[in-house]
Formats: sequence, C-alpha cells, structure tokens
Amino acid sequence: MLKKVLLCGLGGAVALTVGILLGHFGIKQGSTSPECVQDVDESVIAQFLAEVDNNQIQENLRQLTKVPHMATTAGDEETVKYMLKRWQDPDSGLDDAWREEYMVFLSFPDEKTPNRVSVVSPNGTAIFTVSEKEKPYTPDQEDPAVVQPYAAYSPAGNAKGKLVYANYGTMEDYTLLSKTVNLNNTIAIVKYGGAGRQAKAINGALFGVIGVLVYTEPKDINDNKMSDSSQTYPHSWYLPPTGVERGSYSSDFGDLLTPYLAAKEDTYRIPESDIKGIPPIPTQPIGFLDAYSLICELDGSPAPETWQGAFNCTYNFGGPGFKATSSFASSDVQMDIYNKGELRNSSNVMGVIRGSVEPDRYIIYGNHRDSWVHGAIDPSSGTAVMLEITRVLGKMVKAGRWKPRRSIIFGSWGAEEFGLIGSTEYAEEYYSKLRARTVAYINVDISVFGNATLQAQASPAAQSLVLTAAKQVKIPNKDSSVYDNWIQYSNRTSPTHGIIPNVGFLTGAGSDYAAFMHFLGITSMDISHAYDRSKTNARTYPAYHTAYDTFDYASKYIDPGFTSHQTVARTAGNVLLRLSDSLLLPFNSTDYAESLEQYLNTALKNFGSTLAQKKISVEPLSNAVAKFRAATNRLNELILNSNFKKESPLKARSINDQLMLLERAFLDPQAFPDKYGYRFDTISLLLQ
Repeated sequence: MLKKVLLCGLGGAVALTVGILLGHFGIKQGSTSPECVQDVDESVIAQFLAEVDNNQIQENLRQLTKVPHMATTAGDEETVKYMLKRWQDPDSGLDDAWREEYMVFLSFPDEKTPNRVSVVSPNGTAIFTVSEKEKPYTPDQEDPAVVQPYAAYSPAGNAKGKLVYANYGTMEDYTLLSKTVNLNNTIAIVKYGGAGRQAKAINGALFGVIGVLVYTEPKDINDNKMSDSSQTYPHSWYLPPTGVERGSYSSDFGDLLTPYLAAKEDTYRIPESDIKGIPPIPTQPIGFLDAYSLICELDGSPAPETWQGAFNCTYNFGGPGFKATSSFASSDVQMDIYNKGELRNSSNVMGVIRGSVEPDRYIIYGNHRDSWVHGAIDPSSGTAVMLEITRVLGKMVKAGRWKPRRSIIFGSWGAEEFGLIGSTEYAEEYYSKLRARTVAYINVDISVFGNATLQAQASPAAQSLVLTAAKQVKIPNKDSSVYDNWIQYSNRTSPTHGIIPNVGFLTGAGSDYAAFMHFLGITSMDISHAYDRSKTNARTYPAYHTAYDTFDYASKYIDPGFTSHQTVARTAGNVLLRLSDSLLLPFNSTDYAESLEQYLNTALKNFGSTLAQKKISVEPLSNAVAKFRAATNRLNELILNSNFKKESPLKARSINDQLMLLERAFLDPQAFPDKYGYRFDTISLLLQ
C-alpha cells in the first residue's frame, strides 16, 4: 500500500513539473489573448451613431404614450409587456430580459370620492369649487385613466380655515408671514418651487397651518402667459390655466415602509405611522386659474415684491381670509382629501447584454417607465431613447458584429414618480453585488426638455468621458458637434482644460441616479437635452406632470422631428460603448482632484473669514485635498508607464478596479444619519 502511495505521489510530481515547464517555455511570457487586450473599437461607435434613427424614436414614443401609465395601473402593465416584447425580440433584442417584482407602498386618490377644495360661506354653502380635472384639448386628455390631480402621500382629512398666501412655503416664508398674520388654523396657498413639495406642508404645520394648496405660478413657468385662447397650450408649450403639477410629497426615496430592505412580499415593514418626511396635514395641488380666483381676493397687507407673481392683482398676505368687499368675504376654504395608501405590486423590467471578457463588471443604463399621466416627456422621452439604443445594439449582437467587453444591464424602473422606488429597491436587493461589480450608472430620464443644447450632470471622474462623446456626435443637419453647441450655452473655466461645457454635479435625488450615486457610491451621470434658458424663465418644461404631457405636445413644441432625442441617444450610447469596451476605464481622477480643489477654494472664499474668527482651521482639509491630488498623479504616472497590451491583463484589471471604486471611497454610512440613503460625504472621508 505504501509503495502504491509513493508511486502515485511521484507520478503526480512529475506531471506537475512537466506542466510547469511547458507553461514556462511553451507560452510566450507577457502574452495575452487578443480579446483581453482589445480596446474600444471606434468603427463600432461610428456604426452605432449612424444607425440611431430619429424616426424609430418617434415611433417608440407614439407607442409608449398611447394610454396613461401611472405606476401599477393597467396602462403600466401594458408598457411592461411592451418593454419585454422589444427586449426579447429575436432580431434586435438583448441576451436576456425579465421582470422583477416588488410590493411597494403607494398613495392614490379615491376614485369614487374625488378630492375637493371649495370656498364655503359662514352658513356652510360652497360658493366656489376648485376644478377637479384639467380641461381637455385633445381626445387622449379625456381618457378615463387620467388621474385626478393630487398630492401623493398627503394624508386624508378635512381642513377648514381662513386662507393665507405663503409664497413658496419655505421656513423663511412662513416666518415672515407669521410676523404679520396669526397662522393658527389657517389654510396656506403656496407656489411650486423654492422648497420640496413635502416641505411646504411640513413647514406650515410648525406654524399652525392645517392645510396647504399648491399651484404653479405663471411667472415661474409660463413667462407670465395665461390665456389658453392664444398664449398657452394648445397654441404653444406653455401650461394652460387648469394645468396641475402632480407629484410625490415625500422627502425620502425608495419604498417608505421598507427602508434599506428590498420591498418583497415577505419583507418586514414599518408601521405607516412611522413614515417620516411626508405632509402631516392635508395637501392638494390646483391650477393657476383657481389660484388666481383665490389669491386676488385675499385681504391683508401686500406681500413683498419678491412674492408677487403674474396675476393682475396685488398678492396680499391674507387677513387671514378674504377682503370685506369680495364675494368670498367672511368665507373659509374647505379641503376634503380622500387619499389612501395601498400596497401594490410594481415591476422593473430588466435586460442584459453579457460581456465577453469581463462579464462580472456591469455598466447599468436606466430610465423609469411610469408616468403621472401619458408622460411623453417625463419619462417616455427617455424610454424611447433607451429602446432605440437597445435596438441598435441588439441588432449588432444578434448579427455577430459586436459583443461588449463588460456586461451591460438595462433597467426600466417602476414607480419612480412616487419616490425613485424601482431603482432603489433594485439597489437594496442587489446591494453587495452592485457595489462590488458596477463600473458606472447612466441615467436618461427626461431625455429632452427642449431642442437647444445638451446638458449633463456627472461625477467629476466621468466628466471627460461625457465631453469626449459630445465631441464625436454631430448635430443633425449641421456641421458642428454637440460639444461645440453645448459650450455656447453653458460653460466654465477649468484650470486644466480651459473653457469647457459645464458638467454639473449630481446632487439631491431628482431621478434614479440617487440610489446608485448616493447610496452605493457608483460613478453616475445624467444626460438630457435642454431649452435655451436665456429665452425663458421656465423652471422646467411647462407641461411637467400634467395631463398635457402627451405625444402631441412633445412632437409639436418640445422636439419637432425628434432630432434632439436622436442627439441624446447618440451621446448616451457613445458613453455606454466606451464604458463597456475600453480596455482601461475612461475615468479621469485628475478631474476629480480639480473639482475638490475648486470646492475647497469656493468654501474658503465664502466662509474663510468666518471660520478664522471662530478659530476653525481648514488646514486638515487643505492637506487632505493635496494628498488626493498627489495620489491621482501617482495613478496617472502608473497608467502612462504601462503597456497594457503586452503586460498581464490583471494589471489593467487592478487599475480599473481603483477607478471603479474611486466614488465608493467617499461613502460614509454615518454621514447623514437623519436622511435615508445619503452616504456620500467627500469632506469627512478626505479627513480620515
């Protein structure tokens, strides 16, 4: 037995030695397979750009906007099936596509008992009632599935009190108002803007306000235009008088009952009474036609000039209540709100093109699918672009003309309008895998606000990538590039690059990048096409979140010909291809260092003297920023001195991991303990 064991061991040792010798002498040192060292193929990018078709995008949008598709409704289910059909197409689909379900807490008005706002006389008679629906101008706006305007997550309840005008409903506004008017048991009417939707009611409740009405001020959205007979939609892009902006009145993103946990059917849920960051008092949005009828009848002293708007009357604080000479004299405003919370099944539609060399590295491209009504611009302009990108790439894959180096994941998120729910639940469910493997997240929500110029927000590391893509994409029917056009509308001076287009930083939770950027620390970007802000004061496109955001509106007033949609598809697709195919990730750590230095200089300029007076030293922060700059220089030197096509592919992989994880280095789970999901804290991490 011992002899057999020794012979077996000797044979194994000989075989191992022969294998080592063959490996050493038979394989050329430093050689790698051609696939491993293949860099981005510019001909593939050129082919992609040529095949992106504006007519296909137009047809995508037409299909996506046939019916209202608010989250979890029958219309939403139709769009789920449409997305799956497209991504499972045998000729132009993806490698795989599927749906993922979450059980989420949403808020809806009562279909049988509509919310009601009225002016009631002392004897209880309703002498004026706010419109419950928007005036239709086209047949699709008369669809029975058009939801009544409401404030999602506003509590149900009845409130009755004297009306006051509180500007934007900020803490400063209520503080100033309270110095003139007793706000106890009043109803406040406020404008959109200036503060988050939910903050308008949360702030007001602290001063004794018992109900809040919110309207869109024509001065802020319509350049003072108010007549639907000649000035507003259907004659232009401006919001008509009965238009109402719907929205989620919640400060947190993700499912409100399952913070930090994916909202599966059997997930633990906190009690509804423990939800924070939603209105504590009844809240209802209304159109500016009704707001005009209320504000112009208010008594009291005139509000400051900065509080005045487009109505042809003086905006008064309120007595509280109405003028003695008004037909509303001595009357109250009555709010009867019947919103209800429900657990609903919401779907993400997911698709993937698997990577050929590094399938365990993910580029995620996402856009939400749900809308408040038809949602032609928000979000279907982005979905139409995403479907065209996947059509072109899917055809290339099916024909065997291309395969990405890294895996590309596409996400059609559900229930975004209620608080970025689909993307957040996905991030929570796959937290560990996404943190370990995701290279970047590309968000294209509203792809086209207007047809003037590209705009983008991104992590500083991705700035050069977006600019590279913009230089390569030509404006349809023009000789100039997207980059050349962009720099004319919005630019800044960079110490490194000179004058360049201004790429903003991704702050807040305005769209689905929030969970990826702020919670997971994934390098993210948001790309869209905007209107010329020098020609309008509109804070966004005027039909935002209204029944007028339809295919007719988009095709007539936002992007006739759909060439701006095409530009976004080409630019975002170019970025996607470079991220998926580049041998070395196209991130620039030097740009990150420059951004930190500029933030530091701005802070010193604005607060340096105050900090010095309080004997607070900024030297540790300055030293940390300098160390970060030195580290980026060392990394750049390593990259410059490397020959990735001849060296081990593990070297490129190692450097790519450093670039991929750069954003993660700034995560601090304790950075904002009172805010869900915000972990991104550059200052505290630099100082550690």
